[in-house]
Amino acid sequence: MGALVGEMMALSMMAFALGMDAFSVALGMGMLRLRLRQIFYIGLTVGLFHIVMPLVGMAVGRLLSRELGSFATYTGGALLLWLGGQMIVTSFRHEGGSPLFPRGAGLLFFAFTVSLDSFSVGLSLGIFGAQTMATIFLFGLFSMGLTWMGLIVGRRVQQWLGAYSEALGGSILLAFGFKLLFW
Repeated sequence: MGALVGEMMALSMMAFALGMDAFSVALGMGMLRLRLRQIFYIGLTVGLFHIVMPLVGMAVGRLLSRELGSFATYTGGALLLWLGGQMIVTSFRHEGGSPLFPRGAGLLFFAFTVSLDSFSVGLSLGIFGAQTMATIFLFGLFSMGLTWMGLIVGRRVQQWLGAYSEALGGSILLAFGFKLLFW
């Protein structure tokens, strides 16, 4: 029972880390003064992509784990380190936000780009053997909620929190990468 609770806590922290990436992007997008209906659909779409992408990643990761054994575990840990580091570096770049308006193809492209990290993390978790249903549920729930929060907060405040939230998410992924590699 304790191992299950520990795994759920770890998965929740990873889901939060990935959701912070969506939150930071949604903060900037919230400056577009979107209507609440648009905010609802954006969050729902991002949440769905954060379910599908890690699910595909986990399937590929499990296949690699069966074929490559412990080498795949080290590869998964290195991948998490790379993603976390990239999130931290990206968080401190002062580039403009997405030029796409979050509607139609722009919304799908936006949801796809902010969920790419969850594919890679799903790949690592598939190698590690995490519980599939719990993982995709938590990833979808956290990313949807944090996207909604980012869009709503973005309507009310400036972007001062954006870089710090993405850096926090990157730090959490780094920690899990070190855990896979060294524990």
